[in-house]
Amino acid sequence: MTRLLPDPELDQLVRQLNEREASEAEAHIGQWPTPEEAPKGTWPAAHVPSGNPLEALLIDAARRGASDLHIIAGSVPVFRVGGRLVRGEGPVLSDDDVAPLLDPLLTPRVRERIAEDGAIDFSLRLDAPAISAERRAWRFRVNIHRQRGTFAASIRSLPNAVPTIAELNLPPILDELVKPTRGLVLICGPTGAGKTTTLAAMIGAINRAESRHIITIEDPIEYEHRNAQSVIEQIEVGRDAPSFASALRAALRQDPDVILVGEMRDLETVATALTAAETGHLILSTLHTSDVAQAVHRIVDVFPPGQQTQIRQQLSLSLNAIVVQQLLPASSGNGRAVAVEVLLANAAVRNHLRRDKMENLISEITLGKRQGMISIEDSLARLVKQGAITVEDARMRSARPDELESQLRT
Repeated sequence: MTRLLPDPELDQLVRQLNEREASEAEAHIGQWPTPEEAPKGTWPAAHVPSGNPLEALLIDAARRGASDLHIIAGSVPVFRVGGRLVRGEGPVLSDDDVAPLLDPLLTPRVRERIAEDGAIDFSLRLDAPAISAERRAWRFRVNIHRQRGTFAASIRSLPNAVPTIAELNLPPILDELVKPTRGLVLICGPTGAGKTTTLAAMIGAINRAESRHIITIEDPIEYEHRNAQSVIEQIEVGRDAPSFASALRAALRQDPDVILVGEMRDLETVATALTAAETGHLILSTLHTSDVAQAVHRIVDVFPPGQQTQIRQQLSLSLNAIVVQQLLPASSGNGRAVAVEVLLANAAVRNHLRRDKMENLISEITLGKRQGMISIEDSLARLVKQGAITVEDARMRSARPDELESQLRT
């Protein structure tokens, strides 16, 4: 295997970032409190405050089997049930009504993040008696934001069970992607494309089949994994660590075999993930990109121009696969179906990465079908033939309509 020569400039850049992050961490000592201290500290407690009016709304959401709850001043509480918005009972919420619902969650750190970013996400657990045996959703992802000068919240019910790759109707090749002991696997797609669910299914596949130490770094934690064959630790950014980069650095000192990085957002996270993938760890992560070429560009473009050739070389050695997915309406009108494109990093793909020939990656997917590569047109055609999606929706999502029509005729 070709070994890369050290790049002093890149090493110096990462050292500077590490020093800056370390000084920031020292400044935040004491800002990640225990759950008992959290309501008075800088991050909300992991549990819904008992007796808070929000508790009753979340129980109502569970009774209805709602996927989402919206709390907005000037409206009654609104639930999304079966994909449709349903208005709750009771009077319209005023600013004074919304305040007691959200105030226990608006710790100083939360208010700071909202002021900086406009919104914040974190998870909550509701400890209450089960409403029914069939429909329970006792974990929630909370998004608090501002609108019309007031706070508002969108709360998503999180599933209790981790789905399997087969249950998601994903191609079996995804089971194979988690078998290597090292390398980088990227799951890409737009926001809301189900990337987190796919990653959870892949972690679940490892957990059921192999004895590995798995560390997940998420913002927030959506799927809770329970140890089976593997030992799993889950770190929530904000509550357990100040950033993805600091959590990833720390994870490398915790004897991991597999690390899930919820999102590679910055230079240090990307640089550390690439190094970890080269040095004996399996790294799973996500990017908000719509095709394989964009995924590579997103990683490389994080770095200064003088470092990009080195990073392409490093990526060509560490990359195992890129999966790009998108969700489409199910033809039944109930739920959605997932279409995927899979690029495996064979010798030809690695060569294109080194030479910056991203336009050739699509051709390699076509040539690599026997190895398990899948184009988005292959996936769309399969879903049409299964009756999962309509031909019209498939045509709308295809980037190469001629290839799709050819696939539909075979």
